[in-house]
Amino acid sequence: MLHTVDGETPDRPPAGRYRPRLVAGVAAGAAAAVFGLLCLVGLLAGGDDIPSGTRVLGLDIGGLSRAEAQAKLERNSDRLVPETLRIRMGDQPGELGTAAAGITVDADETAAAAAQSGSGPLTVIGRLFSGGGGDVEPVIRVDGEKGRAALTALAESYDRKVREGSVSFHGGEAAAVQPRGGRQLDVDGALAELENSAPGRGSDPLPLPVRRVEPRVGAEEVDRAMAGFAAPAMSGPVTLTVPDGGEIAIEPAAVAGHLTMEPDASEKLTPRLDGRGLLGESEVAAAVREATDEAENARLDWDGAKVTVASEGSAGREITPRALSRAVLELLPEEGADARTGRVATRVVQPELTGENAGRLGIREQMSTFTVEFPPAPYRTQNVGQAAKLIDGSVVMPGGTWSFNDTVGERTEANGFVEGIMILDGKYTRATGGGVSAVATTVFNAAFFAGVGFEEYGAHSFYIERYPEGREATVAWGSLDLKFRNDSGNAIYVRAGATEDSVTISFLGTRKYDEIESVKGPRTNVQEPGSRKGDAAACEPQTPLEGFDVAVERIFKSGGREVDRETFTTTYTPRDSVTCD
Repeated sequence: MLHTVDGETPDRPPAGRYRPRLVAGVAAGAAAAVFGLLCLVGLLAGGDDIPSGTRVLGLDIGGLSRAEAQAKLERNSDRLVPETLRIRMGDQPGELGTAAAGITVDADETAAAAAQSGSGPLTVIGRLFSGGGGDVEPVIRVDGEKGRAALTALAESYDRKVREGSVSFHGGEAAAVQPRGGRQLDVDGALAELENSAPGRGSDPLPLPVRRVEPRVGAEEVDRAMAGFAAPAMSGPVTLTVPDGGEIAIEPAAVAGHLTMEPDASEKLTPRLDGRGLLGESEVAAAVREATDEAENARLDWDGAKVTVASEGSAGREITPRALSRAVLELLPEEGADARTGRVATRVVQPELTGENAGRLGIREQMSTFTVEFPPAPYRTQNVGQAAKLIDGSVVMPGGTWSFNDTVGERTEANGFVEGIMILDGKYTRATGGGVSAVATTVFNAAFFAGVGFEEYGAHSFYIERYPEGREATVAWGSLDLKFRNDSGNAIYVRAGATEDSVTISFLGTRKYDEIESVKGPRTNVQEPGSRKGDAAACEPQTPLEGFDVAVERIFKSGGREVDRETFTTTYTPRDSVTCD
């Protein structure tokens, strides 16, 4: 029955209007059924096997079960992972050992990936009509700890510190140091690259990330510094004039060891001169002493009952390291003798010790005195006398340290010393300054009986009969010093004098102890000497003497009783008999 709307009768649909839709639906359903059937047949036909034709970097694992594929991959791991991996760090090629870097193939995951690559519907159906699973990339694993260690080792040979452009000075000559960029392997980034890349994927090296550091001072600035300062600086000596004094000539070789050029805030190479180091050069120090007047301490004496003033002190003038550096730097860029001559500033220096302040400093009595006698010889008399002259008048303030090497200086001809005989490496030999150990031994004993502390000292290697056993000292420039510390509480004035066969050292101050006593123990661990022939080129004969150990007690007394004790232990090696043919 038809319903009407507003009294009208609707048109009847024509016959056959819904038939195309029905046909399309039936066709789609049939296709889906066929597709599902084909998938089922493909899966049943293939099972869990790797699709035929599946290859991993050329290794055929098609048609195998997953377990079989895994086993085959493990057996052929060397084929899948090369022995070395080609890499590139910036523009530098290289190689990385895969075993050391912990690079391996995960056979289980690779086999699983190969099986999954054939599990898609279209691929499953394709198996029924084709024979190929295709190429599968291996799953690569990298041991993080081994990989980082291998890359760190690789970085040690690849990394290069940046070299700034600069100028060096040596031996009176200037040399340009050209800049060079720095580079550094990014170990963290390189490890990530290894973990994300499969070795053997292609013939191209694996690029590893690097960091580059460019120098701040370039070649252009080096050239400017060489032409504008460095080359003229080493062109000849500079001469400093001292007001109301002499002249100081300083050679390029002396300047070179203390001159540098360093970049300033604007990256310009700027000269810097170590004035203190330059003043320490023996030739410069001697020239400065000649051209200036040193402050003279008052000279004190001991008349047997009290300290007397033999002569008053006087002010002097000195050149400070800063003044020397400034004066020399101003002249270095100039060329020609006249242009390289200029004034240097000096300052007035008052003496440390005067007749007026000697008493206030606590210099009231003779604390100790000691004399060493020696066989007279021209070299020994000269060297002992020169050392005594340099020591005489030394003032050591409370808490201060006195140094033999600092006071006497290097034993050179320029410093007033001549060649003589000394002990070196357990035998007598000839060297400039031979014989000064007699002065060192005398100072040691004066300090010993003054009761002050020692900071550094050393005995001779073998015993010398004219010195007290276990209570003697030697010195060597640059390696062994004799130092005592003034812990007496007052200033100490050192008097030194020498004759042709003796040297005497006295300490003036205020005694901290009433008496210092020395007690020597017996010789122990006695060793007999040997005999040998001396070197043909430079032989000094030796008489034999046994080696031994000895201990000396220093006993401090106040008020008639012992208040402290200190032990000095010395080991002497045997003195071999040496004959000279």
